[in-house]
Amino acid sequence: MAAKTALITGITGQDGSYLAEFLLSKGYRVVGMTRRSSSDIQERISMMLDRIEIVSGDLLDQSSMTSIIAETQPDEVYNLAAQSFVPTSWSQPVLTGEFTALGVTRLLEAIRHVNPRIKFYQASSSEMFGKVAEVPQNERTPFYPRSPYGVAKVYGHWITVNYRESYGLFAVSGILFNHESDRRGREFVTRKISDGAARIKLGMQEKLHLGNLEAQRDWGFAGDYVRAMWLMLQQENPEDYVIATGRTHRVRDFCKLAFDTVGLNWEDHVVQDPRFYRPAEVDLLVGDPSRAKRVLGWYPETSFEDLVDMMVRADLERLRPFALV
Repeated sequence: MAAKTALITGITGQDGSYLAEFLLSKGYRVVGMTRRSSSDIQERISMMLDRIEIVSGDLLDQSSMTSIIAETQPDEVYNLAAQSFVPTSWSQPVLTGEFTALGVTRLLEAIRHVNPRIKFYQASSSEMFGKVAEVPQNERTPFYPRSPYGVAKVYGHWITVNYRESYGLFAVSGILFNHESDRRGREFVTRKISDGAARIKLGMQEKLHLGNLEAQRDWGFAGDYVRAMWLMLQQENPEDYVIATGRTHRVRDFCKLAFDTVGLNWEDHVVQDPRFYRPAEVDLLVGDPSRAKRVLGWYPETSFEDLVDMMVRADLERLRPFALV
């Protein structure tokens, strides 16, 4: 039987790189879509560039989406591309909506017209829950987004449901809670902490400025979460799932573990800085992954503690050649 073809938008990102690795291990032909004008570097996928195909396309342009679907003929499409940094969504709300919301529609339209048998995965987000109606959050919890990013993700989620129900597409959304790794962008708080702890240990900086230390998140390992994406597209029926660890931690917990890894007291180095507070905070996000465990057979394999340790050690190794000590 011929190998399946998967098209991944956002392949140069954290999730895209882990998903590409995973699908290659399954024998897939992997095609990654990048923007021609993008400043994204291909560092995260450099080790597999000789095993994947890269095509140029733009979620803002309908014709390029249709052309790419027609030319690559994928069996599965994973839409991981988005303007995904929540603080940026406040300063660029319209662009965030174009990419993160309407971009989903353009992909679904391309699939509907070229080959409606293609299976589609949409990267939904726990940020859709926002001002949470219940704890923990599951597939039936109402959405109440608290940022332009969260609002855009809600649109992307519901348009996926709409195309599934209206046109019979195999289109699903994974409502993924926070998932991190040493491939996470350094603008995200977890990577900011691991990078900061490593820099302070190596004498490259003295203080780490962060926002709300009491904000709580359900953090898992990105490498575990891409496996859930694939499992959703292998099911007989298209359905949406919450993917999470079911455990919540505060930002200050992440700080403590990160600085413990380098043998320092985090309270001596972390400064709570009002400049990094969100206009509307999401205080407590914790997912209920019981349905994913029951139906998909998916379980997170990496603990929170191991995740933090992994990230800090990777940043130490990356930075050590540049350190003065």
